[in-house]
Amino acid sequence: MQVDLNRVIEQVSKEKGIDKSIVINAVEEMMHSAARRTFGPDRRIESRYNTELGEIELFEIKTVVEKVASPFSEADLEEARAKYDPDAQVGDEILIKLDTATMGRIAAQAAKQNLIQHIRDAERKQIYNEFKDRRSEIVSGIVQRFERKNMIVNLGRTEAILPEKEQIPHERYRQGDRIRALITEVELSEKGLSIVLSRTSNEFLIKLFEQEVPEMYEGIVEIRQCAREPGGRAKVAVYSKDSDVDPVGACVGMKGTRVQSVVQELRGEKIDIVPWTDDQAELVCRALAPAKVSKVIIDEDEHGMEVIVPDDQLSLAIGKRGQNVRLAHRLTGWKLDVRSDSEAEEEARAARASLNAIPGIGDINAELLFQLGFRSAEQLAEADESSFDVEGISRERAHQLIQAAREHVAKKKAEEESKAAAAAAATESAEAEQAPAMADEPAASQEASGGDAEKEL
Repeated sequence: MQVDLNRVIEQVSKEKGIDKSIVINAVEEMMHSAARRTFGPDRRIESRYNTELGEIELFEIKTVVEKVASPFSEADLEEARAKYDPDAQVGDEILIKLDTATMGRIAAQAAKQNLIQHIRDAERKQIYNEFKDRRSEIVSGIVQRFERKNMIVNLGRTEAILPEKEQIPHERYRQGDRIRALITEVELSEKGLSIVLSRTSNEFLIKLFEQEVPEMYEGIVEIRQCAREPGGRAKVAVYSKDSDVDPVGACVGMKGTRVQSVVQELRGEKIDIVPWTDDQAELVCRALAPAKVSKVIIDEDEHGMEVIVPDDQLSLAIGKRGQNVRLAHRLTGWKLDVRSDSEAEEEARAARASLNAIPGIGDINAELLFQLGFRSAEQLAEADESSFDVEGISRERAHQLIQAAREHVAKKKAEEESKAAAAAAATESAEAEQAPAMADEPAASQEASGGDAEKEL
């Protein structure tokens, strides 16, 4: 292969963006593979790139011995001194240059395929090394084509995939459109290089804000939590490390320019920005904005909150198809039970009535138990006496109240069962009375028909 490869290697290196040493190694490997096909796999062959000649040289390696046992890997001492190296000694390795012109066309074609594969692998590795550290970074590309609703995006040197599940619903792109997305995965496998993009992840929204808000880039303002339903609505909780910097104002920008830039990128997705606070009840109230909250009842054991809102704010707090309360739950991490004032008052009235119905409980104890969280006599009856601890109610009095509740519930249950049994008995009696009447009807009709027959006679 008497071809000046310097120019070819230089050109391939520039076009593919691959280091020259990688291309040279691929060419050497190509020639080595072709030589093994031509001269046989038993011979020890080495390929070297000669930059001065601009060609690949092939050498056969043989070990100098006194008596040759394997002609493919050994050379006689006298022959080695006569033909190759006058100073050769036993144990030395000599290089015998091979004539590449003897290589066949099939071997050359196989070598070419090997070279192409090596260059492709090297290019993939280089692109992988370029993108592997760019995870969680926003990139811009051109929509190339669509494959089973998955979008293939051209990033310049390579292509990436935007899966259907990572696309914002109702968002439409055509071939040739420019698109921005977040890199979520970069993997190099036997199948090739895989780069996965996303426009629905929370991190994509956060990165968009970081690009628009200088205070975030400087580390003064940060997004503590984020929740979104792509294409619909998002809630962002922001915090400022500098008391003089308003985190919400920094994200909104002058006349809303900063947040509008994010909204436009997300094709109209509404964004609520709320200030972060360590007070979880207050955070829930802010997360339910724009609805106003009247009262919050915290249940630490269930990690939930009962949120009471004015009647006219209930639909606003819940949102369209429950979207507002659902996003507030994701933002805060608390289970939220939103109720109106009238509904809460009705339940409180029913709960107090149930507790007051227990004999000997008294209004004060009933109110104490209600404030503790008991909502019915049945709940009090199921309470554990050993862990019952209410300020203002002694252990002895607590025992009396729980026993009274259990007796009251048992009596109430017995009365309900008695009423149910009486109702069942009444139903059975009515059915039994109807049965003879139904049985007498055929006989009466028989008598009537018999009488008519006599008259005819």
